[in-house]
Amino acid sequence: MQLVKDWIQDLPVADLYTDSIRNAIDYVLDGARTGRFDLLSPEVHPGERASVGAKLEYEVLRNFELPKTKPLDTHIVGIPVDIKATVGSNWAIPTEAHCQLCLCTQIQLKNNRHRTWLVRAHTSWLYRGKGNKDGKRGLAVDARDNWSIPLYDWTPLPINPLRYLSEEAAARIFAKKPGQTRRLLMMFRELEGHIIPRNAILTVGAGNDDPMRRARQVRALAEKEGLMVLCGDWLDSRDIAATRGINLRAGEWIALKEESEAGAA
Repeated sequence: MQLVKDWIQDLPVADLYTDSIRNAIDYVLDGARTGRFDLLSPEVHPGERASVGAKLEYEVLRNFELPKTKPLDTHIVGIPVDIKATVGSNWAIPTEAHCQLCLCTQIQLKNNRHRTWLVRAHTSWLYRGKGNKDGKRGLAVDARDNWSIPLYDWTPLPINPLRYLSEEAAARIFAKKPGQTRRLLMMFRELEGHIIPRNAILTVGAGNDDPMRRARQVRALAEKEGLMVLCGDWLDSRDIAATRGINLRAGEWIALKEESEAGAA
């Protein structure tokens, strides 16, 4: 357990998990096809929310550069480790992981945060009984709190900026008309000052051709309204954002008021 802990804690664990969880949620929502952007929306089936954990396993393997191996999910310094996650309050520990090391992540969607423990899933620490039909059993809360190793404290989970839209604004932005260029302009106008990831643009343009090209076309329209639409893929945009104290990364967009207008305000 100490060897695995030492290996993990040499890495930016919280950041890697944050990225992994965000990617897993985006994958489940599939916004580019469905137009969905909120995992707690009634449009999302509870089974889909639960599947975030299954997808997260592969995102963690990718971000931590770990192999997919048997008998559990991976090996860390030659030691078998299972990767578990829940959007609820407990995990379903499979029989093959009983008494084995597990990375257990809890995602609180309502509070937009997450945390992860390294746990030895002793059978004496699992809830009594046969468990579910697959023999999976939950981990006792006192075992989690007293005999596991927290890898990082509660860490914020980035909020999809589309969730900041009012119901009225969202209805206009996701309507079939006007065309997606105009609707993307509405989005930038409503979310002025918010960093907008590429996935949010694909979600607004769900079902349409080349939303990213339409986003680039928004720049000229936005300028007429005194808005600068910046993209982290462009060096000049990154430089402009930096002058405002904003670190705009590749794939990220932001709409900012022109300096003169901002100063007048």
